[in-house]
Amino acid sequence: MTLSPATVTSSFNAWRQQLQSKLRTLPGIPLIFAGALSVALVVVLALWAKAPEYKALYNTLSDQDGGLIISSLNQMNVPYKVDDKSGALMVPAKSVRELRLKLAEQGLPKGGSNGFELLDNEKFGISQFSEQVNFQRALEGELERTIESLSAVKTARVHLALPKPSVFIREEQLPSASVTLELRPARALDDGQVNAIVHMVSSSVSRLPPGNVTVIDQNGNLLTSPGLNGQGPDRVRLKYAAEVERNIRQRIENILAPVVGAGNVRAQVTAQINFDRQEQTEERYGPNATPDKKAIRSQQTSDNQQNGGALPGGVPGALTNQPSPAATAPITTPVPATGAASAQGKAATPAVKTSTTAKDPVAINQQSSHDATTNYELDKTVLHTQLNSGTLRRLSVAVVVNYQQDDKGAPRPLPAGVLKQIEALTREAMGFSEQRGDSLNLVNARFTPDEDKVGRFWEQPEFMTQMISAGRWLVVALVAFLLYRKVVRPVIDKQKQIRDEENAAAETTPPPEEPQDNGMQETARKAQQRINSEILSQRVREMSENDPQIVALVIRGWMGNEL
Repeated sequence: MTLSPATVTSSFNAWRQQLQSKLRTLPGIPLIFAGALSVALVVVLALWAKAPEYKALYNTLSDQDGGLIISSLNQMNVPYKVDDKSGALMVPAKSVRELRLKLAEQGLPKGGSNGFELLDNEKFGISQFSEQVNFQRALEGELERTIESLSAVKTARVHLALPKPSVFIREEQLPSASVTLELRPARALDDGQVNAIVHMVSSSVSRLPPGNVTVIDQNGNLLTSPGLNGQGPDRVRLKYAAEVERNIRQRIENILAPVVGAGNVRAQVTAQINFDRQEQTEERYGPNATPDKKAIRSQQTSDNQQNGGALPGGVPGALTNQPSPAATAPITTPVPATGAASAQGKAATPAVKTSTTAKDPVAINQQSSHDATTNYELDKTVLHTQLNSGTLRRLSVAVVVNYQQDDKGAPRPLPAGVLKQIEALTREAMGFSEQRGDSLNLVNARFTPDEDKVGRFWEQPEFMTQMISAGRWLVVALVAFLLYRKVVRPVIDKQKQIRDEENAAAETTPPPEEPQDNGMQETARKAQQRINSEILSQRVREMSENDPQIVALVIRGWMGNEL
């Protein structure tokens, strides 16, 4: 008995229907495919959300430094990427600080300028001029690296003008330097930082005074300016006045904050500063001091005394020329000195009275003088005063103190005693001086409540980063929800509907009639199956004998289905 192709086909159809009936009890193939696709998409999005955030390790790098840093990152197995627009080297945000420390340990980045390493490879037989040029380049490069280490400076260029030394003092010239700075975005240097750069350059170059150093920024703005002692611009004076006012205001707020609370006091200071430069010379002569404290400057004394003999007298003739005889009874009566003459230290000439005879007249002459001159020192004071510019002339201070809250939280004014204490503290903090004409006005008023911008969480710098991270996970959740609603849920509903239809059809189909004799029916059914099996076996044997190729194809098909 041969097995026709139609019989084989019918057998395969029966087997296929049996397989489909078994698969209906399991979830459908579309459901499995949709579930697998949804899970894969959700996993991909989750990996994208967990991807590390990249931040700039270095914004601008030279090609040489960039290659060295990339080689070092490859050795450390650190992922990186280069921004095509800005050229910044990006690495994971959590590793930025650690990588900078590790690269700094390796001396990276070295920077575009060359330092004293230029002198390490000096060639033999180089000229003195080349040595001087290399030294100047190395010194400029070291200064550039030092200035670029500042946080606000992006790049720096330094140019030094080093004149040749001269043996003549008149022809000697001092060095000079110019510094060009490229500042980072939204960054600026104050006067203190500029002065620090100037003094750093001045201290690094021999005989370079700070006044010969010029600093400019990338926009061509001159950052160095003369001080207050020179004829500087008005902005320097205004800045000095603003700094004085700010220091006094901070002192007032700092001393009152512990008393009334932080944020409950506001102070404004107006300082009148004298920028005029004055010089004053004064001479003062004091009155004569007491005699015992007088200082003698010079003293001169002169004494003169002259005595003379008898003078000729009488009638002219021979007798007159003869010497007179000795006096027998002369009477000399000196004239007493007057008070005025004794006070001036001069002796009056005494008067001599002589009694002579007419026959033999005799005259006696005696003369003396005493002069004394004394010069005393005068009490003299010479005062030379030089008033510097920038002295404080007058202060005007206004202070407002907020109301305090009572036990119920209601605002109430401060007591008068507390206000007096606050006023006394303010006077001491500002250095109140009545001679200078300072003024102070203290007011206790209620502050108008306003929102503090610092307290707004949406204005914090970390808020945007957190929102981006949360947005990624929100996208993952949204895609997973859409896949479930649009792909997985319809397949599940369809499979459920098919099962419900099959169950409803099975319930509506009447059950087959039960045979009266179950034992006999079962025996007949088994006998019929045995007969059919023998017949089918006989047909298979005949087919294998007549056409073995068809049997081989059937078996191969079975084996393929089993695999």
